[in-house]
Amino acid sequence: MAVRDPEATKARIFEAAVAEFARHGIAGARIDRIAAEAKANKQLIYAYFGNKAELFAIVLERKMLDLAESVPVDPDDIEGWVDRLMDYHAAHPELLRLLFWEGLEYGTDELPHEGERQEHYVRKVALLRDGQERGVVTDAIPAGDLLFLLTALANWTAVVPQMRRILVGGEADDRARLRASVKEAARRLAAR
Repeated sequence: MAVRDPEATKARIFEAAVAEFARHGIAGARIDRIAAEAKANKQLIYAYFGNKAELFAIVLERKMLDLAESVPVDPDDIEGWVDRLMDYHAAHPELLRLLFWEGLEYGTDELPHEGERQEHYVRKVALLRDGQERGVVTDAIPAGDLLFLLTALANWTAVVPQMRRILVGGEADDRARLRASVKEAARRLAAR
């Protein structure tokens, strides 16, 4: 008889949910497919994570925490931070997909766990604000706005690869040139 390992089961469910939600969004995701991929039954998914919307919120929350830990905002090295952010999203494209599915699903409505999300961003904005107070980044743009603009600049190339290819080109040197341009634009945007 096999020994049950609840933590391993939760991890398999989580990874299957990441893939399912990134591929199909909240509305299109199916708990049956997550269960089959995770080799778990549906009842375990509901017991461990709640309903589908709650599972999505947990998945997105954990993926954003991973990003925050892997690529902390660095007001002392905006170009390097943008470079690391672009690398992260190239290696983990599911996070941006999850964010866009969330935007399509909820629009401007309040999100599940929105308070926790706001706390997450308060810390990031505080890092930029500290950089503003120390004079390493501009204070002409409010810190929250600056964070929004810098992340949009860094993320957009991964979000719309078809437009990147059409406008910039699809070769490796085209992508390298665009990356250099994004870093230069971020540096100029944040420059004191």
